[in-house]
Amino acid sequence: MKSKTLTAIFPGTFDPITNGHIDLITRASQLFPRLIVAIAENPNKKTLFALDERVNLASTSVEHLLNVEVIGFDNLMADFAQKHAATVIVRGVRTTHDFEYERQLAEMNRALKSDLDTIFLMPSIAMGFISSTIVKDVAYHGGDITNLVPLHVKTQLLKRLT
Repeated sequence: MKSKTLTAIFPGTFDPITNGHIDLITRASQLFPRLIVAIAENPNKKTLFALDERVNLASTSVEHLLNVEVIGFDNLMADFAQKHAATVIVRGVRTTHDFEYERQLAEMNRALKSDLDTIFLMPSIAMGFISSTIVKDVAYHGGDITNLVPLHVKTQLLKRLT
């Protein structure tokens, strides 16, 4: 019988990737032999960074994690999972509001691909308040984001906002 590597997907917009994302990606990479960080081209969201920029920022941020790859996508998650032989989606959940939204997505993904399960990871206490939106807002208003994003992300974000 042929052995199959269990592949998980950690999807998101990552505009930009934050230390909170990296914490969850690192933890998920310890749970699965192969983890794909799937960066969405979402026409419903107005992103600060283009898809290729977000892929590059994320790739540099997780290059130390040898079982993690970063891929941009613009199709249904179920189709992306099928293409990459993934059977697990990993999502971070900070609040009950997050959970309700993520539960709906998980149910839809399972309806589209019956062997696609979703697991939820809670962020560490130190990272639970971080979101890309908050990071951008703090940076825009001149606040210090040094502990919220990797240095290369901070540099690119400040260039973009000035």
